[in-house]
Amino acid sequence: MQKPTIGFIYPDHAAEDDYPRAAAVLDVALPVAHIYGTDLHAVAELLDLGSPEKLRQGARLLAADEPAAVMWACTSGSFVYGPEGARRQVEGLAAVAGVPASSTSFAFVAAARALAVTRVAVVASYPDEVARLFVEFLADAGIEVVSMSSAGIDTAAEVGTLTPEQVLDLAVAGDHRDAGALLIPDTAMHTLEVLPKLEAALGKPVLTANQVTIWEGLRLAGATPFAPGLGALFAKGELHVDS
Repeated sequence: MQKPTIGFIYPDHAAEDDYPRAAAVLDVALPVAHIYGTDLHAVAELLDLGSPEKLRQGARLLAADEPAAVMWACTSGSFVYGPEGARRQVEGLAAVAGVPASSTSFAFVAAARALAVTRVAVVASYPDEVARLFVEFLADAGIEVVSMSSAGIDTAAEVGTLTPEQVLDLAVAGDHRDAGALLIPDTAMHTLEVLPKLEAALGKPVLTANQVTIWEGLRLAGATPFAPGLGALFAKGELHVDS
């Protein structure tokens, strides 16, 4: 039986090794195509990074892999467009890829719904101005952010250098007792290897950008993964999401 193949369009280079790590655990194919632009966490640069032209390029790069679904693996490069703009972004990507498509921002919404979580804490690596746009994006989807912290890191490359210990420290410091889950929204951050420690330390589900992007891509392709080592989201063994 052929492995499910999900394609990912990933900006620049930072934490893309999370994808082969997950592919080995899940026994699926998760090819990654890179697009390039300035990696600043700033609104104008992020709008350019998620432009239709760049996503078309990513879709072309993935075509040879014949993916069953394609994901724009960038949170800030999707939510910066606002809810309606982000919807148009993934609709355009689906049209050029010829398969179902979505983005990390919408993956967070779907994952929270799958876990029946409506109140969350957000630990963002971005500057405050950008992080607040993610809070607004979640609010539009009916997800209340009870606390938000921003590390103020200007570039994705710098985020990619954070150690597991630093990620754990950020998560513990940014959690809130009223949050049903903690969200860490940057695909430039290495999080898959530290997910079990994060959830053990906080005693609640932790949703991270690369984790939810992979989960959503598999969901769109009709796959049903089960991998408790990838957090509570992958321990459910089913992918039902209420709209």
